[in-house]
Amino acid sequence: MAHSTRVRLHHQVESLARQFAQAPGLPFADVLDAPALQAALHAEAVPTPDCPYTPLTTVRLLLAQALDPDPSLNQAVRRLLAERAAAGLPRLSSRTGAYSQARSRLPQGLLPRLARHVGNALLENAPGGWLWKGRDVKIVDGTTLSMPDTAANQAAWPQPPNERPGLGFPLARLVAVFSLAVGTVLDAAEGPYSGKQTGETALFRGLHHCLAARDVVLSDRYFCSYFEIALLQERGVDVVMRLHQRRPVDFRRGQRLGPDDQIVVWQRPQRPEWMDEATYERIPKTLAIRLVRLRVRQEGFRTKRLVVATTLLRPAEASRQDITDLLRRRWHGELDLRSLKQTLQLGILRGKTPAMVRKELWAHLLAYNLIRTVMAQAAQERGLAPRTLSFKGAVQTLLAFAPQLLAAPRHEVPALAEQIRSAIAQQRVGNRPDRYEPRARKRRYDNYQHLQRPRAEAKARLRRGICD
Repeated sequence: MAHSTRVRLHHQVESLARQFAQAPGLPFADVLDAPALQAALHAEAVPTPDCPYTPLTTVRLLLAQALDPDPSLNQAVRRLLAERAAAGLPRLSSRTGAYSQARSRLPQGLLPRLARHVGNALLENAPGGWLWKGRDVKIVDGTTLSMPDTAANQAAWPQPPNERPGLGFPLARLVAVFSLAVGTVLDAAEGPYSGKQTGETALFRGLHHCLAARDVVLSDRYFCSYFEIALLQERGVDVVMRLHQRRPVDFRRGQRLGPDDQIVVWQRPQRPEWMDEATYERIPKTLAIRLVRLRVRQEGFRTKRLVVATTLLRPAEASRQDITDLLRRRWHGELDLRSLKQTLQLGILRGKTPAMVRKELWAHLLAYNLIRTVMAQAAQERGLAPRTLSFKGAVQTLLAFAPQLLAAPRHEVPALAEQIRSAIAQQRVGNRPDRYEPRARKRRYDNYQHLQRPRAEAKARLRRGICD
């Protein structure tokens, strides 16, 4: 019995891996292979019940929900029914209860483990030409996520305090670390939107473990603080950040390296509340910071002048132009979050409990990393950089080929996977240097009134013939 369970699990693992074009001989083929999946299942002590909704089938349906424009449970179950019918397997009920229970049984740590493995494994296997001066650049950025207004979700992620009870939605803060080279999420942290130690910098400090010596952190000015830079320097990590708006700058002082390029010395501020005495004493009393000023003369751009703060002090290592060009690439972090929130519909989650919200979040991150993996395969085969390919185009291609890939015999998978990669490689990001657009829409959408009172109260008023 135990032997048959292992064989069945091995076949499930191979089936899941094959659906993401992980055929033998492909570049990065070891990103989601059977041993990696089996190791994750073993590490999380995942049970293997003898039922149609096995753990890997559940993972596959969660990934399909993250990719499908219709992410409902009904659509996920009907997809499984169609697959079983095509394979000649016994029928299943079209009700969603069994799938909901299977999602609840899934260990909380399985999807994060898989997402981190896929994201980091792709970066570790990336060609040296994709790196910045031979170094890994990691973009840190944050956003917010909404979810259904349930008591459990409100307890974990309270709605913003300025919203009336019954009219707002739970709001979670998400901070992610992206690879500039390959675009994958290397790690992420979530927390409440408001409260002590819930800001983006606090969440990012919990992600320092995913940074290694000689990495370069690229971020916006929110992360540009003395203690954040000092803690990163302690790990051997350099930073390139826009200077925080509250820090004064005077280019008449400091060690001049060139026009609008100087090194200044920052003094250690007083100990913040979140830092213990031992850590504070370990922080150096001064930091040498290089400041580079950039004057923007491009018509249509809102920002006309900005200052970059970096710990890359030697112009021979990184010139002034290198630093300003790298800061401009920080925008890829914004585009990656947009891909997650709009293309993969992560902006509004559907889980009604914190456990399900977290599983749904990490299922989206895993799906995102798997798509980035296939994009990297397509890019490397054709001598391109992954960032030159369209993420949305890759999603559209994978959705279009999914039925054929699932039904294809094993010997036909490599040829079909090659067609998928070829189609993805043709979906290039348009070369639109210095593009600017007004932050407004031309299309007029139908507007509805906003609820001014809880829905149950509004319905009760309607029954009494009262219209707001």
